[in-house]
Amino acid sequence: MSSTVYFNQIADQWDTMRQSFFPDAVREAALAAADAQPGDRAADIGAGSGFITEVLLNAGLTVAAVDPSENMLAILRDKFGATDRLELHLGTAEPIPLPDESVSFTFANMCLHHVETPPNAIREMARILRPGGKLIITDLDPHTFRFLVEEQHDRWMGFDRAEITRWFVNAGLTEVTVTSVGSKCCADSECGTQRAAVSIFIAVGVKALSPTNT
Repeated sequence: MSSTVYFNQIADQWDTMRQSFFPDAVREAALAAADAQPGDRAADIGAGSGFITEVLLNAGLTVAAVDPSENMLAILRDKFGATDRLELHLGTAEPIPLPDESVSFTFANMCLHHVETPPNAIREMARILRPGGKLIITDLDPHTFRFLVEEQHDRWMGFDRAEITRWFVNAGLTEVTVTSVGSKCCADSECGTQRAAVSIFIAVGVKALSPTNT
């Protein structure tokens, strides 16, 4: 089963499931790292049911929410209603259905471990950033919990922070930092014999200014 099929199936349960997986502190850390201002435009890649989108809207940003699951986007539409500060885009991180240099911030929470080619996804997330804009990714450190691949259809079992740093730099990002959020992602296997508790990193990078902007 692909991640998209899986999330279409569990979309109406995701908000409840998510609460047991990772805390609100994750999105609070992402928002703090952005240092965004009301009126700024951001993209939320792999938006799901709106975990990141919600905090961005509450902070006064305009959000382009991108997700491959039609059911997740329907939940987003129902949850936030009609607003000119929210755009819904059906699509993946490879490629992202947004124009070059169209947002000041790109967020991706727990998305990278579901994409096919993480370095390509990061390049796409950087592509849509304006010069000087920030990419903020929150995701899993390396782990050995195979049931997350088998039951929740993760593609990747976390990421080495040095590797994340290299991918950011190769995507044209500067001032790259990869640190701990200070929280863990927790999940139980379906049979109840295993419990995953995986630390979460936050990676931040700034898109380099073009020569004409320096």
